[in-house]
Amino acid sequence: MAQRVSPAPAGRVAGVAFAGLAVITLAGCSNAHALSLVRQACTHVERSLRLYQQSGTDTSASVQQADAAAALRQLQLALPLAASAAGENAQWQAFMTTLGESSRVPESDLVIALRQQCADVSTGGQGPATPPTTLPPPPTNPEPVGRS
Repeated sequence: MAQRVSPAPAGRVAGVAFAGLAVITLAGCSNAHALSLVRQACTHVERSLRLYQQSGTDTSASVQQADAAAALRQLQLALPLAASAAGENAQWQAFMTTLGESSRVPESDLVIALRQQCADVSTGGQGPATPPTTLPPPPTNPEPVGRS
């Protein structure tokens, strides 16, 4: 004889729905917090890029070294912020990795990537609307000759 299955109590269904809504809400808060952390990190990156550029125009070697050291320090201050953001939202892992490379490679090798990654922050982390390309447009298929 088959057992009759009773419907789930309304309280259990409401609890599951509430838990689902809470997860979605917390995920949205986490993304907003990660974006806020990246914006803070980009403030340090922008300072670093200004100092780095300035170090190239300084006439005194000691001032060049001081500006380059200050630029590196700004990147080091940005790294923990980027790491926290990457922990909350994986889309910022590349930014954290780029900043992490600052202790191993010259800043000149990171300038383009850092500028692009911080530019993405101004779009809310969605990246550029259309990525730049140097590829030509795809060819079109012309009408065969003699057919109209």
